[in-house]
Amino acid sequence: MTEPHRLLTPAMQRVVQGMAQAKRAPLHTLTPPQARQAYAAGAQVLEVPVRELARVQDLHVPARDGHPIPVRLYAPLDSPDTALMPALVFLHGGGFTIGSIATHDVLCRELSHLAGCAVVAVDYRLAPEHRFPTAVHDAWDALAAVHARAQEWGLDAQRLAVGGDSAGGTLAAVCAILARDAGLPLALQLLIYPGTVPDQDTDSHRRFAQGFVLSQEMIAWFFDHYIDPAQRCDWRFSPVLADDLDGVAPAWVALAECDPLHDEGLLYADRLRHSGVPVDLEIYRGVVHEFIKMGLVLPEARRFHADAAGALRRAFGTA
Repeated sequence: MTEPHRLLTPAMQRVVQGMAQAKRAPLHTLTPPQARQAYAAGAQVLEVPVRELARVQDLHVPARDGHPIPVRLYAPLDSPDTALMPALVFLHGGGFTIGSIATHDVLCRELSHLAGCAVVAVDYRLAPEHRFPTAVHDAWDALAAVHARAQEWGLDAQRLAVGGDSAGGTLAAVCAILARDAGLPLALQLLIYPGTVPDQDTDSHRRFAQGFVLSQEMIAWFFDHYIDPAQRCDWRFSPVLADDLDGVAPAWVALAECDPLHDEGLLYADRLRHSGVPVDLEIYRGVVHEFIKMGLVLPEARRFHADAAGALRRAFGTA
């Protein structure tokens, strides 16, 4: 066992070993459609049981080019207009290339139940069919549409949060900056191991390059499909490079210790703090990227669910 692998919890080691023994083709060796299918097939294998909710509704909101963006509204109860619910707009991970509402359905249900809030999951368009900055535009257009339609959907426009994991965390961080600039109030940005830097050259990228679920080759494959090298210093891809973070929504940042993206998550949390933004940081020891979707076998995933829900409740004033 390599030295970095010794950091993994016993349960996490078993998951990683099981993945290696399954000998499935790495995603970066597949075409994007094949990779989406493979990711979807395994997305819920290690998840907690599907949570039944009072309201699960598939809707659409318009993108700026007229494309109907699919969204799924989850709510723990059917709220009358007199009791508008706070809501989290959630952006899924997948390197801007794979993932969907369906792959993060269990997670969104769990957050809705535990936080006692609505969750609106967004199916933004994916690369390589839709390269940068389409995902950014779709994410922002969806957030703005949820704000505009909040009362119609039984949601409280004054108690909105934006969040996401991995690439979705990047998009959430970007949306928080855009929301500040547009005067759209956000109670929280929930950033789960977000990508924030233009180059994958941090120490955690080197230490966890192989054998920790998200490999160096996979990251390169995602980004080659999504963005041109000359565009990587655009803050909408690398939010740590944004000129000004003053006044963005408070942040709750969740990182996995054994994740290539660990260090850039820390860098962004530090940058937010230096800009006077309130930041709560949780580092989950001994686990890898994607751990939040492994609640069937990892207690750290279930602790993350509870921690994230607690952060939302505090931000919404319902704790």
